[in-house]
Formats: sequence, C-alpha cells, structure tokens
Amino acid sequence: MDTPWSDIRREVHGLFFPPWGLCYELPAGLFVERVMRTADVYFKANMHHWNGVTPIHARSSFYDLKGFRTGRSTLTPVEREEVGEVRGKSLLHLQCHFGLDTLSWARLGARVTGVDFSDRAIELARSLADDLGLEATFLLSNIYELRSVLDERFDIVFTSQGVLPWLPDIEAWAGVAAHFLKAGGSFYILEMHPILDVYYDLSPTADRGGSYGYFHSAEPLESIEDSTYADPTARTEPHTIYEWTHSLGDIVSSLVTAGLKIEFLHEFPVCVYRHLPQMELGEDGWWRLNGREGSIPLMFSIKATKPAEVG
Repeated sequence: MDTPWSDIRREVHGLFFPPWGLCYELPAGLFVERVMRTADVYFKANMHHWNGVTPIHARSSFYDLKGFRTGRSTLTPVEREEVGEVRGKSLLHLQCHFGLDTLSWARLGARVTGVDFSDRAIELARSLADDLGLEATFLLSNIYELRSVLDERFDIVFTSQGVLPWLPDIEAWAGVAAHFLKAGGSFYILEMHPILDVYYDLSPTADRGGSYGYFHSAEPLESIEDSTYADPTARTEPHTIYEWTHSLGDIVSSLVTAGLKIEFLHEFPVCVYRHLPQMELGEDGWWRLNGREGSIPLMFSIKATKPAEVG
C-alpha cells in the first residue's frame, strides 16, 4: 500500500510538524511543550552563541552603534515601504537581537515591543532605549514561550533578516505571529531566501560542518562556530550552534495554516549582507552575486493580514 501523502508530508517536516490544524488556537502549553521539550538543548546552545556574540556586534562597524546613536536607521528601504506607515501603531518585533530595528521603528512613531531569548541582547536593547530616550519595551523570552510573559495584541508583528534558521518549528512560529496580531493587523517578514543555503554548500569556499538542503528536517544542521558575520576577525571560544532550513512553501503554508491572508510574496535579487563569498557590494548598498546578477532570488518578503473573523 502506498504511503498516504499526509504521512509523507509529516516525514518531510519531521518531528516538529504538528498533526493538528491551527496550532495558535490550542492552549499555549500544548505546542510550547512539544517544541521546547525536544529542542531545549538546541535553544540553550544557540542562546549561548548569541550571548557570546552580542558584545562583538555592539563594537562592530557592521551594526555601527555610533551612527545609530546619532540618528541612523537600520531599516532597509524595502521594509519601510512594504510595512507602511507605523506612526501611532503598536508593533511587536520577534527575535529583535539588541533592538536596533525595533528602536528604528520607534523613531518612526511606532509603540514598540521587542522580544529575544538572549539576555545580553535584551540588556543592551534596554540600555540603548534608555540612553536615547526612546519608549520601548524589551522582553526576554523564547518566542515559543512568549504567551507566558505577554498578553497583548498588536497592529503589526514584524521580523527580519536571519531569524528563521534558528527556529525548529515553522508552524508554531506562524501560530505565535497570528496569536499576537489584532484582527485586521499585519504580519511582515524580510528574510534571506532559503535557496541561498543550497548555493552556500556549492560554493568552493564553503566550510560548513554539515550539508544544507532546501527542505526542512527535524534534525538540525550542527556546526562549530568561533566567529561571527558582524566581525569575522573577532574570535569566540569554539562552540556548537544548531540551525534549520525552511522551504519557501513551508513558510507561506505555515502562515496560511495559522489563519493569515497572504497579501504579497516578493523575491529580490539582492541581499542585505554578504551571505555568500561570491557576492559583491553595489554602490546602492545591496549585495549581489558577482557575474550572476538576477539569476536567483537572494531575499524574500511576505506581508499577511489577520482577518476580523479569526479569533
């Protein structure tokens, strides 16, 4: 007898694919326990990584804290245009790191709340907000446990740039985003395109400890890190990190499963940083594939709304 398609789909998604429907409608503890029990060791290792690199990021020219303190915005023109007007609106920023994008939205008039699981990042974000006199709330939480510390709905739920590979369960993530949206509110993500990691593996200078694939697996890619993208010359003690891939189909489907209506999906032939060794920086500040400009998507964005009838 042929394997039912539903079983094949669960196998592709692996352990984290929920066999139930709209996971955001379940009591929070059910899917939180499922994710956290299985992935706790991975979260702890990754939190150690982000705690270790936060001070390096704060000193780096990549994040340019000096420029930010004097008014520089960290938001890309794509984000500002596609999110739209935020003045007077409440905005929840998932996986905010140390809050530069969060505070950039605050400067544009949004009432912001940022969330991250790194205590050193959240401590720095709070310090920056105080120093700059910006109103912002920063919460220390794994996003899968966010409902245990936050009881509010937002006009906008925002996340951006390098966030999804740290998440084992994309459907639970989408459920979190949908849960915290007001009826009629908008979710927005700008992220590296998942096809990029396949090309990273094919690069002649690729040095990853494992092999990236395009489709999701419950088993994370395990690699040893002793540096960070923000300053490759800085060194940390070698440590293990864990990452997951999520196909574009899985990302879109997870948002639809969570009850959101997709307003658009855009793909871009440019990237915000040098994700692949063969990328070159253009005069416009975007990175492109050298000699293959426009050949594959490097980033994507999605905007989705929560219909009024979704609870």
